[in-house]
Parts: sequence; structure tokens; C-alpha cells
Amino acid sequence: MSERQPAHIDRRRAESFGATAETYDRYRPRYPQALVSELVLGAGVRVLDVGAGTGIASAQLEQAGAEVVAVEPDPQMARVATAKGIHVEQATFEDWQPADRAFDLVVFAQSFHWVDPLPALRKVTSILRPGGRLALLANRIVPTAPTQQELDEINGDYVDVTARSIVNAEDEVTAIIEESGFSVERRRCVEQLHYTTEEYLNLVSTYSNRLLLDPTAQAELRSRLARRIGAAGVDAQNDALAVVCTATAAR
Repeated sequence: MSERQPAHIDRRRAESFGATAETYDRYRPRYPQALVSELVLGAGVRVLDVGAGTGIASAQLEQAGAEVVAVEPDPQMARVATAKGIHVEQATFEDWQPADRAFDLVVFAQSFHWVDPLPALRKVTSILRPGGRLALLANRIVPTAPTQQELDEINGDYVDVTARSIVNAEDEVTAIIEESGFSVERRRCVEQLHYTTEEYLNLVSTYSNRLLLDPTAQAELRSRLARRIGAAGVDAQNDALAVVCTATAAR
């Protein structure tokens, strides 16, 4: 098997979410409030939310007292975020222009894998105020009943189940960030969740590897998972992670 290309190069996958923007916003989980609140250390904190999607993290950050600018390239995702009253600037992070603005916090909420890390980190460093921080947020949801392994007996007929965790490459990402002149602190929050069968199937239907399947395969996978899960739904654990980074190198 050929080596898997980095996620940020796989533009077809990166740009697959717009078609399901409303479902994405409804069923993707919010981040544990304990992690979000720790990032907003007072009213008026200026935050840049990169790859903001439908504004899930942006809305939570605003509710915690932050002033948020959201950057999102997909017009359909941006439209959903804008409808929430979030200030959205439609662009990739690579093309986005800060226009002499500086921020106390730059957030990538489950989006850092969609940028080329080294140029992105240089740009983050250039827009952070002294003492500012970078934070990577991730919800990491694993079914426990049925187990992930049991569901993957079906998933594996349609998608590469070994490629699931582009948001879970914690050590690799941390090493890149530290090499770019940041000190790193990892914060976790574990949640026990339950989904009805319909809720779980709608959630996983928003994953990029499912979105790339043709409609017939999507429907067949959904039907087989529904039969396997049955009426009891899915118990799951969210091992949510915040990687909080402070610049240490001279700028």
C-alpha cells in the first residue's frame, strides 16, 4: 500500500463538508465547556478561530466572553456560522490576510490537520500578541457499546478504518509545534455519551471518509450499521483534548 498523503494535501477530503453543513452543525458534538472556559481568561479576549466550519467552537468561545473572528473557506459552512451571528471571513488560512490585527488566542478546533503545519505555525506566531496562545481542540469519540472494533467489522468494507484518527496524531503534532518554538500543555476532559441509533448514524455520516463514498455505498453502510446497533443506540466515550501552546522563541 502506498504511503497515505497528509490530510492537508487531500483537498477532495478537506473540501467535502459543505454539502452536509446543516447535518454537521446539528450532530457534531460541542467541546466540553471546561476546556473552552480555560482558554478565555477574561472578557474581551480576541480569538481567531481557524477552519471554523459551522462555528461550533466560535459560538462556545463567544459565550465564554471572547471576541471571535472566524476564518472558514467553505461557503456553505461559513453561511451556517454567519447565521449564528459569528463574524466570518471566508478564506483558507493560507490566503487569509490579518490586516495588522493581532490576537490573544488562535484556535484550531479539529482543523489543524487541514493546514500545512509549518507555514501555518509561522503565521500563527506572527499574529499572536505577546503572551498569546495557540490552542488545538479535538473531540475524540470512541463507541464502547457496541465497540469500535465491532462497528469496524462493517466500516472496514467501505473505508480505511486505520485512517480514522487524523485528529488523534497527538504526539506527532505536539512535536511539530514544539519544534516551531512553542511550549505545550495538554488538557483533557473525558465525557460519557449516549446516542440514539439515528443520532450516531447522522454523526458519523459527517466524517470526511464517509462523505467521499458514492450515495449507494453511503446508504448501504448506514443500513448495515443500523442493523448492527439496533434499538439500544450507542454508548461512547469522548476523550476531548486541548493542546495549549505558548510561544517561547524570540519573534
